[in-house]
Amino acid sequence: MAHPALSIFLNIPYDYEFSDLYLAYIAGTTCFGLVPRATLEIPGGQRRLDRILALIRTCPYSLHDLSRVELDRRRPATPRFNMPFELGLTVAWERISRAKHTWFVFESKPQRAEKSLSDLKGSDIYIHNGKPRGVFRELCNAFVRLRSQPTVGGMERVLDGLVKHLPDLRSQSGASSPFEARVFKELVLAARALARVDGSEWQ
Repeated sequence: MAHPALSIFLNIPYDYEFSDLYLAYIAGTTCFGLVPRATLEIPGGQRRLDRILALIRTCPYSLHDLSRVELDRRRPATPRFNMPFELGLTVAWERISRAKHTWFVFESKPQRAEKSLSDLKGSDIYIHNGKPRGVFRELCNAFVRLRSQPTVGGMERVLDGLVKHLPDLRSQSGASSPFEARVFKELVLAARALARVDGSEWQ
């Protein structure tokens, strides 16, 4: 198990339209020497909320992507509140806990987060424009103080490796989507190995 000091909770949507950014977050945070964690990696009978709270408490960093908060296409058309809800839990934990926790908010469009969640005004919002390269650029801005400082090009090479390996990882685990516990675990391990080979950089 990864040392908790290296862990980052990824509060991101699990849907196919987000697949490229899902892989980009795994590749990018791993290159910064962090260990991605997500609610989907923990099987068992625990309530989802309990798993979320447990992950928040054990990770000194969290990343919250609000770019998929818009109405979904399935009836009834409903906004997706999971990500802002989990961000709220994180902010509350950061305020009341003695443990240090640093959270980051990512979005695809400028000013949208401030409009949809006005309590965020005054906080830094990292705008990735819905592109993996934008995610890597903004990770560089968010984690400028970490010891590991990979290049955008290095992160892109790790991402390319994950994209190449994903079909085999899904086949080996019998997974129907990339958003399953076993696949997520294997993606994190693959990203770590690719970052080591590329030197992009795993500490």
